[in-house]
Amino acid sequence: MTKTIRLIESVKNEADFWQEKAPIPFESENSGGEPPVTVDPGTEYQEWMGFGGAFTEAAAYTLSQVSPAHRERAITAYFSEGDGLGYNLGRTHIHSCDFSLENYTYVDEGDTALDSFSIDRENKYVLPLIHDAVKEAGKELTMLASPWSPPAWMKTNGEMNHGGALKPEFREAWARYYVKYIEAMEQAGVPIWGVSVQNEPAAKQVWDSCLYTAEEERDFIKDHLGPAFEQHGLEDKKIVIWDHNRDIIVERAETVLSDPDAAKYVWGTGNHWYVSEEFENLSIVHEKFPDKHLLFTEGCIEGGVQLGAWHTGERYARNIIGDMNNWLEGFIDWNLVLNEEGGPNHVGNFCDAPIIADTKKDELHFNSSYYFIGHFSKFIRPGARRIHSETAVTDVSVTAFKNPDGSVVLVVLNEKETDVPFAISMEGLSARTVAKGRSIATYVME
Repeated sequence: MTKTIRLIESVKNEADFWQEKAPIPFESENSGGEPPVTVDPGTEYQEWMGFGGAFTEAAAYTLSQVSPAHRERAITAYFSEGDGLGYNLGRTHIHSCDFSLENYTYVDEGDTALDSFSIDRENKYVLPLIHDAVKEAGKELTMLASPWSPPAWMKTNGEMNHGGALKPEFREAWARYYVKYIEAMEQAGVPIWGVSVQNEPAAKQVWDSCLYTAEEERDFIKDHLGPAFEQHGLEDKKIVIWDHNRDIIVERAETVLSDPDAAKYVWGTGNHWYVSEEFENLSIVHEKFPDKHLLFTEGCIEGGVQLGAWHTGERYARNIIGDMNNWLEGFIDWNLVLNEEGGPNHVGNFCDAPIIADTKKDELHFNSSYYFIGHFSKFIRPGARRIHSETAVTDVSVTAFKNPDGSVVLVVLNEKETDVPFAISMEGLSARTVAKGRSIATYVME
């Protein structure tokens, strides 16, 4: 085992992020008596898929409004393994979401045969961004696609916004819509890894939204969506349920996954971070359905842009650690980029993003959230496995992974103002260090 530990640190009261500090030596014992953070590489848990963000029309449009150099810089910042976050996951929307320029669909009104189906609109902004991201990453991305609402004419309320539900008579046509979308995206050179059934199915929003009870989601999967994938040779495509908050994730998973006719089509459960930080609910789902998977499918800072804020990055790290320690397998952020308002958003639901592009001044701003994600994504690689970690230090949050190359990565978050001394204890050795006040640190044992 290595005799020293690499330390990469970001501290609120210091000038730079990702500062590589002097290596920390391992000793044979904890001579200072500091409380230990214990890491056990011999006890392994879930395999890690990777990190990513969402290719929304808003993000793609925003990057079309800045100089080509800035657009390229943003793509590199996310998808380059060496110079960026090394993203390998992505999410996009099946026709419009709130972070689109307007409501839109891919078919004409009333076209139940879907003869008019076309994703041509995505050729303008979304598809070029995905293609450029893939080129930068040097490999295909694992792409999740999610609908925010069926077309208005398929819904009980006759509009894409304000909730409503899918009319029973259009369930078959709506299931074929996913098939058409996957086929069209793949013809456009973008393989779709999987779909979620519905973005936030328990939320009636002023933007594109559609309500499903747990029983409705279960029955749509087993009677329509799963069979449609089978009939069209798409059995390898993953289906993700829930795609919403942690607060009632257990109830949703129980209803859908306890039905074997629905569960056979379902890869796993998606979660968002709004409303609830009940991370333990993910473990409950895992324990009830250990053969299914858990994926973080959306999270962002609501309420508009917060340039320079530190707490926004802390929220990312706290949620990533909390979910990782409860069997999460991948993390997909929301909008890759937003403009100076936190949009565009067709109902004014402005939010923050790790990269903000000021389209008026042609500038890019990198928020703390960008760097906090990097403390994980630059070091915990796809195929890594979470390993056992526990802390005797009450004021820090920790998680640890072992990469495919055998290197061990420990991430330590301190949201308190005061420094916290501790010792890393691993395989009979100890290394003394300090979690500085308001800091995040990545320790790499190569």
